[in-house]
Amino acid sequence: MSEPLDYTIQGDNLQVARVRLKPGQEVYAEAGKMVYKTANVQWESRMSGATLSEKLMGALRRTVTGESLMFTYFRADGAGEIGFAGSYPGRIQVFELKPGQTILAQRDAFLLAQPSVQFNVAFVKRLGAGLLGGEGFILEKFTGPGAVFIHAGGDFVEFDLASGQTLQVDTGCIVAFDESVEYDIQFVGGIKMALFGGEGLFLATLTGPGHVVIQSLTLEKLRRELSPMRTGGDEHNPLRSITGILGSED
Repeated sequence: MSEPLDYTIQGDNLQVARVRLKPGQEVYAEAGKMVYKTANVQWESRMSGATLSEKLMGALRRTVTGESLMFTYFRADGAGEIGFAGSYPGRIQVFELKPGQTILAQRDAFLLAQPSVQFNVAFVKRLGAGLLGGEGFILEKFTGPGAVFIHAGGDFVEFDLASGQTLQVDTGCIVAFDESVEYDIQFVGGIKMALFGGEGLFLATLTGPGHVVIQSLTLEKLRRELSPMRTGGDEHNPLRSITGILGSED
């Protein structure tokens, strides 16, 4: 079992994870997410995995999730501190995973983790969800033991779903959920609702049991609002849902 990590999350909607390492303690992070470090914290970029083939396959899998080819590893020679933050306004969620416990997260959510946490790629099990979900077939998969930090946009809302309880969510607003939660995509209803309801063609359905985290701001929404070519209109439209089906939303 990994030694507990000493950390605090500071800030509101531009949060920073302040991680305090003991001598010899190590974490790995997505490249480019470090904000600061004390001088006695050493860092290097490297691939994870025991063999060369495992390292190459791991790097290839990470690229399809939007992450970098290599992780940055940080190790303290003495007691040291590192700060990490996301790339756009949002919040940081920490999952303290037990041995064998797994969570699934949206693409590009990973911030940092303890070395004992396994980072993998999960393929959406249902064909409909993969084709229609707007997030493609790929999710990030983290298996404990250890702490993993993920970042997403805006504020977070959390649910603990009972067995058989279903939550319907905008397809881009899912941050993370337990592996026990069933994920699927459903058509919103009639043509009138799809065309004029302003919520797109599809909704994600998450069915318990398990924990679910959703976000109030997606990177896609932020891009549209900041775009100089924005001409107004509904937040969602059929064309956006179609591009999601084709996997070209990003």
